[in-house]
Amino acid sequence: MKESSKSTPKASETKIKVKSLFLINDDYNSFDYVVDCLTAICDHDPIQAEQCALLTHYKGSCEIMLGDNDDLLPLQEDLTLYGLNVEIL
Repeated sequence: MKESSKSTPKASETKIKVKSLFLINDDYNSFDYVVDCLTAICDHDPIQAEQCALLTHYKGSCEIMLGDNDDLLPLQEDLTLYGLNVEIL
């Protein structure tokens, strides 16, 4: 029997820098407004957006999106334009 030589990519070759976009709690945006922004800009479904808004309200922040910096930066800019406090970490 002949062994086939399979090439598997090494972890360092396929490493992607995954970052998180966090929504930070504030005192001036309403709960419904935050839910609307998350559904419109981040394509969250209404239940997911409500859960993120609740977590943000009670815990101070919530991770709303994962991705690389190039994907998260436009979302951060849009959410900031709509008055939400967001941060990429």
